[in-house]
Amino acid sequence: MGFFEKLKQGLSKTSKNISSKIDAVLAAFGKIDEDLFEELEEALIMADIGVETTMEIIERLRKEVRQGRITKPDEIKSQLVEIIGSIMEEDVEPIRLNTKPSVILMIGVNGVGKTTTAAKLAKIYKDQGKKVIFGAADTFRAAAAEQLSTWADRVGVDIIKSQQGADPAAVVFDTITAAKARGCDLIICDTAGRLHNKANLMGELAKIQKVIAGQLSDADMEVLLVLDATTGQNAMNQASEFKKVTNLTGVVLTKLDGTAKGGMAIPLKAEMGLPIRFVGVGEQMDDLQPFNGYDFAKALF
Repeated sequence: MGFFEKLKQGLSKTSKNISSKIDAVLAAFGKIDEDLFEELEEALIMADIGVETTMEIIERLRKEVRQGRITKPDEIKSQLVEIIGSIMEEDVEPIRLNTKPSVILMIGVNGVGKTTTAAKLAKIYKDQGKKVIFGAADTFRAAAAEQLSTWADRVGVDIIKSQQGADPAAVVFDTITAAKARGCDLIICDTAGRLHNKANLMGELAKIQKVIAGQLSDADMEVLLVLDATTGQNAMNQASEFKKVTNLTGVVLTKLDGTAKGGMAIPLKAEMGLPIRFVGVGEQMDDLQPFNGYDFAKALF
């Protein structure tokens, strides 16, 4: 099965949630008028797309109608695909991991699948010929380093770790030192799950970033926030809090295949300016794939 088919399958619950609402609206109107736009607006908001993003989508639709590019309700759905695709791809720079070494810093709350995602990313880049090393900077959670070690063995990459309670920034420092000595292309640092009310853990993130900047000032670095798609609009709150303390460069969405709330990906980009870098649509190692906004929009409808 190709990845688009997996994406379509993975987004089936979200697609059903969005498409059924929109189809019902479009079927109820014989012409495009303000009542149709109001109903469509409500349907999009109910599909976890968010108020602000919905308003932008509706305004773009109105513009298409004013300019005569849409004249009938049954033309709206295909235009929604174009609008959402363009929103997801606007001003998105390609992921940059060209320096040796480059760094991916994985952040997010507990339970979103950070460690598993780190392993899947390691496999993606190892398959591209990169030499990858893990930094087990989650020293807060018992057995976190052991879990990452298991993945390191499965994927076939190196790992630097320390005992529980050790300074995470020190682990990152040691990982950078080892990466330089071993000629690694990519460092993937796993970090402790945290919430905004855990000030000490949030402070650690700033310290880790300071260490990376000090040791690898010219390195390409991606700071990826891992979000569980099943949390819907709550993911926006998480992103907002992490954005306050880190230089987020993108989002990895996990568990898309288990939710009807995948529409939340759209306001993450539209309102917060966070590009979706990867999406997970299953449990297998190759079920994490680079994100494409137009494929996502097509799969939604």
